[in-house]
Amino acid sequence: MSLSSSKPAHRIVFANEKGGTGKSTTAVHVAIALAYQGARVGAIDLDPRQRTLHRYLENRAETETRRGIDLPNSRFAVFGGETTEDLDELAAKIGEGMDFLIFDTPGRDDPFARHAAIGADTLVTPLNDSFVDFDLIGQVDAETFKVRRLSFYAELIWEARKKRAMATIQEKRREMDWVVVRNRTQHIEARNMRRLDQALTELSKRVGFRIANGLSERVIYRELFPSGLTLLDKGHLGELGTSHLVARQELRTLVAALGLPMPAAREPELALLPHG
Repeated sequence: MSLSSSKPAHRIVFANEKGGTGKSTTAVHVAIALAYQGARVGAIDLDPRQRTLHRYLENRAETETRRGIDLPNSRFAVFGGETTEDLDELAAKIGEGMDFLIFDTPGRDDPFARHAAIGADTLVTPLNDSFVDFDLIGQVDAETFKVRRLSFYAELIWEARKKRAMATIQEKRREMDWVVVRNRTQHIEARNMRRLDQALTELSKRVGFRIANGLSERVIYRELFPSGLTLLDKGHLGELGTSHLVARQELRTLVAALGLPMPAAREPELALLPHG
């Protein structure tokens, strides 16, 4: 049984104004992970040029047809409208009857991405572990690596969260949960890692986001794109190596860390268990 159809879908927005952070890959895998848990999931790709999320899910549907198999999937669309009203209309259509509505935004400053981010119930900002990406949310002192100021993006989300908090009681909506997801952490030098840890921790206390570990950079994610398969599609991936199993556990850990409001009842055989 899913959440009541009268209750609006929980909006999960994957947003980062920088490209190459694993945003679309993370969005797709989270969408399929939720579908595996019995949730009804809608997904909107806000990048009509690249269409990475849309193409991934399209490839997945084609694989189902070609192989004659049934896979957990989501209802999906790509946004090609011209106004935020157009976006709201598409979101209402794709999100109708869904438990979750996922938005994948472009890796650039975009008015529709901002609109989606401000309306998020859960805002997920993937970052690569580097100060180049950290600059998206805050600037650090070149000598001490202490946070000097918030970035424009962080200030935008901070203001949106304050407005949302004030309207939460009247609108009966959850407060926005902002999660910064650290992707691709294995190639960073130890001293730089400590500096980044300290800066992220300091900034998280100032603006109220949570930090979660994300997905490491592995070839497997890129290899799966043409088929639309994910690391959760056991039985359809062939023989898996150790790196695949480690990556799958990373995904399970990430989904658990997001703390999403799952439907009250789920089918046991589809449950995404922490281990196994």
